[in-house]
Amino acid sequence: QVQLVESGGGLVQAGGSLRLSCAASGSIFRIDVMGWYRQAPGKQRELVATITSGGSTNYADSVKGRFTISRDNAKNTVYLQMNSLEPEDTAVYYCNANAVDRLLGYRYREVWGQGTLVTVSS
Repeated sequence: QVQLVESGGGLVQAGGSLRLSCAASGSIFRIDVMGWYRQAPGKQRELVATITSGGSTNYADSVKGRFTISRDNAKNTVYLQMNSLEPEDTAVYYCNANAVDRLLGYRYREVWGQGTLVTVSS
């Protein structure tokens, strides 16, 4: 199975920065799109940013210009650099990947990490 593990969350003051990492491991054959989602208290999970294996990116309007998603394909790792953080960014951030498991084979499967908490104080 393919697993995703996030790291880098924590408590930061408004205006500060954090860098989240998500490393994929296990029986990986291919990983296409990777992304970050977040869920704030009392709200639905929402897309933050995605990046394809070729480097094409997509951002939610609320984070555009402040967050940068990147990836290291050799390390099967995706990053989210978060700058100019606001209290509204407080949420559990989840890593997501579409991956082909070399043991299960023949199709891409959606994999989720366990989440990492980001708290931005005012």
